[in-house]
Amino acid sequence: MYKKIGQQSMRFSLPPIVRETATIVGPKEGDGPLADCFDKVLSDTLNGCESWEKCESSMLEWSIKSVVDKAQLSLKQVDYILAGDLLNQLMSTHFAVRDLHCPFIGLYGACSSMALSMIMGAMVIDGGFAHNVVGAASSHHDTAERQYRYPTELGVQRPLIAQWTVTGSGAVLLSDEKTLELPKITTATVGKIVDMGISDPDSMGPAMAPAAVDTIVQHFHDTGRDANYYDGIYTGDLGKIGKQLVIELLDEAGYAVGDRYEDCGCLIYRDDQDVHAGASGCASSAAVFCGLLYKELCKKNLNKILFIGTGCLHSTTSYQQNETIPCIAHAAAIEV
Repeated sequence: MYKKIGQQSMRFSLPPIVRETATIVGPKEGDGPLADCFDKVLSDTLNGCESWEKCESSMLEWSIKSVVDKAQLSLKQVDYILAGDLLNQLMSTHFAVRDLHCPFIGLYGACSSMALSMIMGAMVIDGGFAHNVVGAASSHHDTAERQYRYPTELGVQRPLIAQWTVTGSGAVLLSDEKTLELPKITTATVGKIVDMGISDPDSMGPAMAPAAVDTIVQHFHDTGRDANYYDGIYTGDLGKIGKQLVIELLDEAGYAVGDRYEDCGCLIYRDDQDVHAGASGCASSAAVFCGLLYKELCKKNLNKILFIGTGCLHSTTSYQQNETIPCIAHAAAIEV
């Protein structure tokens, strides 16, 4: 059966269930309004490790092991781990899965990695190549800051447009199990690169917003749906400025999303937590989906959501060479 619909979307004939999720976050995230949604909150940003990078790896390893345990499976029953992070050569991910002895495919979608891992996992299961797949992503404020912007120890003042990279990790276990009544990934839309010429690495929300809109509109075109089909539409980490741009751009395109639309980067922190324009990072969407949205779907407070991972695909080298920021967004529809 040919499963592609429209230009960039697919409909799964055997929609995989999201069997379990697991989340771990840092102390700043644990002090925010979603604190009760997370499985584990660290007391500091090192968690007993020698470096922030090792801490990030430990969080990702913990989330992968925990989601398998919560699903009452063993790692031997996991066919593939699909995971990624923000650091060069997927540094955190590779060390996290080093001792898990499980088939692994590394994914780099920057901050869209959580949605990307879910879409790729659903494709692998729907294609008949796996029974159980773990999708996971991580980020750490201090590791991302010193790779993409300034050494954290300098204490450089951040501009108000900047966002705060979430310290945390989330993991989902996708399965072809048919006897469990759990949320399913039913359709997905793979994004294409959108580059509007923004080169400021502190201006990620405005850079990613057009990519998010491009994917959302394409999803509507390909599936014949509109915003009214969904109980909620959630982008990953656009923050306050990017969120407002999405609302305005969708309105110009003829799609009024109203109260159905929210950005994960606007949900994790309180206004008084000094994060400026909101949250960013792979763990922004990972923690909100695995910690909040999945629970709301299981309780049937939400029945149909469109989850859009958003990513800035620049590097320190491209920034130093005055390149602009190519952006991406991938969308997964999860329905009860």
